[in-house]
This record gives sequence, C-alpha cells and structure tokens, in this order.
Amino acid sequence: MKATVSFMLNGKPVTVESPRDRMLVWVLRDELGLTGTKVGCEAGLCGACTVLVDSEAMPSCSTVLGDVAGKSVLTIEGLAIGGKLNPVQEAFREHNAFQCGYCTSGMIMAAWAFLKKKPKATRTEIVEAMEGNLCRCGAHVRILDAVESAGKAMGGAR
Repeated sequence: MKATVSFMLNGKPVTVESPRDRMLVWVLRDELGLTGTKVGCEAGLCGACTVLVDSEAMPSCSTVLGDVAGKSVLTIEGLAIGGKLNPVQEAFREHNAFQCGYCTSGMIMAAWAFLKKKPKATRTEIVEAMEGNLCRCGAHVRILDAVESAGKAMGGAR
C-alpha cells in the first residue's frame, strides 16, 4: 500500500508516494532519479549504497522509506556544493582512490560521516571506520590515503 512520505533530500524537501516498506535505495534510484547511490549486495553488508540519514552513515538497501520520514537524507549527489567538491570527494580524486568506481559513492559517504565526527582520526581508526565498505578492485590503500588526506584538509592535521 502506498503512503505519502516526506523528508529532506540533499537539503531540499521531498514527498514520495510509495510503500513505506520500500527500500530507500530503490526510492532514490527509481523514483527520484538519483543513481549515484549504487546497489551492491542488497543486504547492508558491502556499503555501496551508503547514504547519510540525519548525518549517520546507513546502508540504503536495508533502510526502508518509512524510516526516513521527517529526517534528512544526504546522497553523493548532494555532497558537492555549488559545483565544488567537498574535501573527501577532492581527496578521492587526488589519490585516484577508485578503480571501477562502483563502491566510490558509498566509500565517500561513509568517510564523510566519519570525518565530520573525527577529522583527527588515526590510520587505524580510519581502517576500522571503513570496514563496512568493500572494494572488489583492491583500491583500499588509495582509499585509506584519501580519507586520511581529507581528514587533514578538514582540520585534522596531526
């Protein structure tokens, strides 16, 4: 049964007519046309579909639409402001922290959420924070370098 669900999406109010139990990733991709959020395992284990819900990184493949009612959702499409990449996006670009790119949006969203809380994170803390995001191509070292660099750019210089 369809329901009306309203929430903030990338800083703008949206209202969606969809079943409350529909997975957020499908609402974002199919109903709202935001295809930057990727579908990976569909079990909340790979991190490809990571978005921020009220500033917390969450797998959108295991988050139902009803759970974001009245909340703020941030996707990769909403991260750059005025065409300017945010520090994590810029660091991923600078460090070539991607190969096929499939995991990249989820990695960036998870890193952004983590670094907003802890920009002075150690390499070990970064590794632990990024454990829920998998890269099949093996770009992990470049990803960790990018997250570490972004933390420094966000004021976390050690």
